[in-house]
Formats: sequence, structure tokens, C-alpha cells
Amino acid sequence: MEICAPFAGIVHYHVAVGDTVATGEPVATVEAVKLEVPVPAPGPGVVTALGYEDFADVVGGDVLAVVAK
Repeated sequence: MEICAPFAGIVHYHVAVGDTVATGEPVATVEAVKLEVPVPAPGPGVVTALGYEDFADVVGGDVLAVVAK
């Protein structure tokens, strides 16, 4: 499962590659103009890749992380 940024901003990860996540668990937070939105995992699995470094600029639709079942 690819987890994408909801809008442009700065990404802050709450997980690392190899971490197990549950459905709804925050994988990252995207911040823009003092608005912080958690980006939850759509389903359970293991984080296999992160698309960016912590605190990188992202655009809406960018793949932030990949979670495999």
C-alpha cells in the first residue's frame, strides 16, 4: 500500500523502515502553515520504504511510505 501526502508541506515521520503498523496508526504528519495533519496507515502491515527524509518538503500526492502486508 502506498501512503500519499494529502497536500504540500513538510513531512515528519513517526515510523521507520521495518516497523509494524496497525490500521489507522499515524505513519507521518504533514505540516503546512501551522496546520498539522496525521497521515494514517490504511491497513496493517510492515513499513518497507519511506519516500523522503524527515522534515523534507512534499507535494500533495507524493508517496510518503510503502506498507506491505
